[in-house]
Amino acid sequence: MELMKIVCRGVLFDLDGVLVDSTPAVARVWTQWATKHGFVAEEVVRQAHGRPSIATIRDLLPHADHAQDRWAIATSCSRPLAEVRIRAAGLPFPKHLITSSDVQRGKPDPEPYIKAAKILALTPADCVVVEDAPAGIRAGKAAGARVFALRTTAPDIELIESDADWIADNLASLRLASTNSNGSINLLFTER
Repeated sequence: MELMKIVCRGVLFDLDGVLVDSTPAVARVWTQWATKHGFVAEEVVRQAHGRPSIATIRDLLPHADHAQDRWAIATSCSRPLAEVRIRAAGLPFPKHLITSSDVQRGKPDPEPYIKAAKILALTPADCVVVEDAPAGIRAGKAAGARVFALRTTAPDIELIESDADWIADNLASLRLASTNSNGSINLLFTER
């Protein structure tokens, strides 16, 4: 297993297939997270079920930096649908949300990620896009961002052809390590 550090100033997430997943997938992610942080996986999955993820993380890692506001969701679904999916998944509602309702041209056009970076007061080059779909990967790259791709929707060959910078099975491979005095964020990617 190799540990890589990714330095950026913001993180831009897709929603479907990235942040919203089925119950078995959520259980797998919490199991991996618990194992990495030295917790009993079954207890963490049980504690996390039906609760916002941030509440579980605050309970289990009370000294971690929970107040990061340098992230946004840029999704191809409509705002009402995005709101329903975010709440159903128990995710903290994002301060910054770009939906198909907010753009003229959707992915693979770079507009969603350009707007998402802008509402963070950043450039896309300052950000890492987290995506699962080739169209979204191409949108992130066209915006000028680096892209962390997840194998939740497309096979590796399509992710590679779309020019993803990193590829992982799921978000359990990526975590916030620290922030720097210059405002950059250190993400750790555990490659298997």
